[in-house]
Amino acid sequence: MKTLTPLKLAALSAAAALPFALSAPAMAQDAGQPEVYVGGQVGYHDLGSNPIGADDGAIYGVYAGVDVPVGPTLVLGAEGNYNLGSNAIDSEYGVAGKIGVNVGERGQLFARGGYQWVNVDGSKVLNVPVPAGFDDTDGDYLVGIGGQYKIGPNTALRVTVDTLGFDTTRVAGGLSFNF
Repeated sequence: MKTLTPLKLAALSAAAALPFALSAPAMAQDAGQPEVYVGGQVGYHDLGSNPIGADDGAIYGVYAGVDVPVGPTLVLGAEGNYNLGSNAIDSEYGVAGKIGVNVGERGQLFARGGYQWVNVDGSKVLNVPVPAGFDDTDGDYLVGIGGQYKIGPNTALRVTVDTLGFDTTRVAGGLSFNF
């Protein structure tokens, strides 16, 4: 996973500031109650180009978080996740901050940023046996976008697209339960 270059930092900062610019008038309005949610997700994570062995796989896991309305359209939040994987990915876990904009009464578009750790199966990535105790966990910053749509008063479907260090691609769909 690569380091953050000034150009990538500028692009990330611009993307994170966009919801603030779109919903500045909303911040003066009264905010609603925080919403806590838990959910399950399935997806696919490609760790990048690896000519030696496998570097991708299906993922499935859980996530939990809280959304705090700052106005009628702007939402700030925090979220954590844990996924098991297949093929090259044994597991992954991380945390992220979230900024979103409510679209209509049921939709939400959001951007998020945080840190994600990935535990890989070294023998599948390198295509050779690895010694026991080999540290095969790596982490990098996470940047992502997503959307969700409430299908009921306490349930929502969502789709997310993330990258770790702008080197990997992870797409997931989930079902959330709100409290």
